[in-house]
Amino acid sequence: MVTERFEIRLDPKRRERVSHVAKDEGKTAADAFRRLLDLGYEEWMRERRKEAVRRIASLEIEDVPDPDELKRQLDSTYDLPDLY
Repeated sequence: MVTERFEIRLDPKRRERVSHVAKDEGKTAADAFRRLLDLGYEEWMRERRKEAVRRIASLEIEDVPDPDELKRQLDSTYDLPDLY
């Protein structure tokens, strides 16, 4: 449901693209524009996620030790008594 008005001015080439999609899909120009906007946003988010993966993959992260070794490391770091 559309709840807010948003005005945007398009150059002739972009207006023609929206009109072409609208005509091809049998929709109004506004419906076609909303759908194209959604598709563009999804692509933009996909690229942001890919970039996040690339950045995470480039980090130099050491392997996490097994749980027993990790417990020993934490205990020795914080001088915690072995309760078990």
